[in-house]
Amino acid sequence: MALKKGDIIDEHQRYPDSCGLVLKVMHGGEGFEKIICCGHELTEDDVVPAYRQERGRKRGQLLIGMTLDEKKVRPDSCGFRVMIMDGGAGFQEIRCCGNSIRAAAMEDLSFGQMRSKDEGNTSQSGTA
Repeated sequence: MALKKGDIIDEHQRYPDSCGLVLKVMHGGEGFEKIICCGHELTEDDVVPAYRQERGRKRGQLLIGMTLDEKKVRPDSCGFRVMIMDGGAGFQEIRCCGNSIRAAAMEDLSFGQMRSKDEGNTSQSGTA
């Protein structure tokens, strides 16, 4: 069974002692294999009908609302795209289409980084 748009994967369903990673599938998923977080392998068995906000979820370097897109790293893939909904302190990798997408690859794409101050002043100046 492949994942489809709208599926929600919740690590707490089978592993309540984990960081509680929650992802929502935004696109793709035909080549989905697994997500590794806190040493656990999350598969289609971890799909839940709805996201439940609960205590005990630990956030890490993945920001809430951040989108991880396989196409950005591997253009020839199925285009598996997920959005981080909660947790993620123990995130290690996503395996899809034989590709491994890790947090280090996402940092290379400059997700969540602020622009440097020396990019020039783009503010308006003068009088009205």
